[in-house]
Amino acid sequence: MMKIKQKKINKSTVPLAIKVKNVTKTYILRHEKPTLIENLLYKSRNEIYVALENVSFSVQEGDRLGIIGSNGSGKTTLLKLIAGITKQQKGSIKVNGKIVSLIDLSAGFHPDLTGEENIFLNGLVIGMNKNEIESKKKLIIEFADIGKFIDAPLYTYSSGMKLRLGFSVAIHSSPDLLLLDEGFAVGDENFRRKANKKILDFQKQTKTLIMVSHWLEELERNCNKILWLEKGKIVAYGGTEILKQYKKYSN
Repeated sequence: MMKIKQKKINKSTVPLAIKVKNVTKTYILRHEKPTLIENLLYKSRNEIYVALENVSFSVQEGDRLGIIGSNGSGKTTLLKLIAGITKQQKGSIKVNGKIVSLIDLSAGFHPDLTGEENIFLNGLVIGMNKNEIESKKKLIIEFADIGKFIDAPLYTYSSGMKLRLGFSVAIHSSPDLLLLDEGFAVGDENFRRKANKKILDFQKQTKTLIMVSHWLEELERNCNKILWLEKGKIVAYGGTEILKQYKKYSN
């Protein structure tokens, strides 16, 4: 693993949106389904996979953090921990403010419900109330731009349509922190432009954005800080100059 000299980030009076301290997340990998006797006698057959190891960093309110790294480096695991979808074995994560994540496109949706019904279901899941959803429903539908499919069951939707609907509900829920995973790249070019405009509007409100992407140009455009992970550990954390270093490393 190459060593990169990390720049010191000046402390300021800006409040912290997220503080991750000494976080470790592991999974047990079972290569085959054991019998009860095998489970008792051969516990070593289970492999411990360390997804994140002793990770610490903080994000200030208004920061736009991009997370990079090779496949399996722990990027999505870190997002899931911050979102509260899963729990770490060690360490602590503190989040200040309302957080909305677009990590799993199917999360908060039901395949048999229509798009409109799923707006209410997903909205309630991420903390909106019925009156708020009703008042923003027209804006959500217009932004998602899925036409007549708004009255069709979700199982008829493409991945891109689910993404547009999920993003539209999330961004109209007025979160303080927005988490975007690599699946966000599913959208077409027209949707990307609309989504990027919404993200810019979101940033102007001094709200916090965290996004995972292999598209470095997108991160350079939307982020002011970069966190580089490899094999569950932090390689570098600082400004967007890290993207150039990562590009050299990954080529």
